[in-house]
Amino acid sequence: MKLRYVFVSLFVIATLYAQPAVCSEEGKAPARDVVYFSAITLYHPIVMYQRYQPLMDYLTKNTPYKFELKLSQDYRDIINFLKSNKVQVALLGGVTYLEAKKEFGVIPILKPLGQDGKPFYRCVFIARASNNKINSLSDLNGKSVAFASRLSTSGGLAPLYHLYSHGITLNALSRYKNLKYHDSVAREVLRGNFDAGAVIDSVANRFKNRGLKIIDVSKPIPGLPIVVRADLSPKIINAIKSALLSLDYNNQEHRKMMALWDEEFRYGFAEAVDEDYESVREMIHFLAAHGVKIP
Repeated sequence: MKLRYVFVSLFVIATLYAQPAVCSEEGKAPARDVVYFSAITLYHPIVMYQRYQPLMDYLTKNTPYKFELKLSQDYRDIINFLKSNKVQVALLGGVTYLEAKKEFGVIPILKPLGQDGKPFYRCVFIARASNNKINSLSDLNGKSVAFASRLSTSGGLAPLYHLYSHGITLNALSRYKNLKYHDSVAREVLRGNFDAGAVIDSVANRFKNRGLKIIDVSKPIPGLPIVVRADLSPKIINAIKSALLSLDYNNQEHRKMMALWDEEFRYGFAEAVDEDYESVREMIHFLAAHGVKIP
């Protein structure tokens, strides 16, 4: 009898341990693998969270993974996040992508579309609407200009390339400074602390009716790349691509949902490859030839 009791007890214990750990508590769904996502600091962190969290919710709902947003303090932070595997997926700019690729290897997988359905965006020079002395790029000679981060493509590299291509050097400006965020540039110009500024087109459009005017626009810049670490599982990469490439701006339900996302993501996505950012490399080489190092 005792022997039988011992046998039954051992069988029950073995059966319990053999059961797969599907959930920690009865009735709860199994835990999903977490994928951490970050993005270049176009805006103040609070604004970043408001504009990027809905995208995380969409990816969590439409893939087998849970996506969590990890915000960075500046452009260098996000490169370090990727390098140390604190994040596995990130929205970068052309310059930060090339820096990350040079340091440890990342792969571009997607790029957002613009309102015209093409995967490009622009750098925009802005000034106060009431400033009658600045109406064109040539008017910036002898004026103060605010730029975004030195690692920003549309707020750092592209505006310098645009200025130098038109014969305006940094020495021709009375003063210049790199700020952390694109919306900080817009606000400093509005406050009169700088005569003009250079920002990504989405920020320029947002502030256009708040007392700023557009004085010049750069040539198209390749769309901000969504990149992944080189060692990220192909299953995760394919899940991300499938979820985002399925979005169609002409679909009314999709359009309504994406209206809550950051402007960069509201029009859908296209696939990205390294060659798409050759023009960014060319801008860096052009400025280097003129004695300007980027970053």
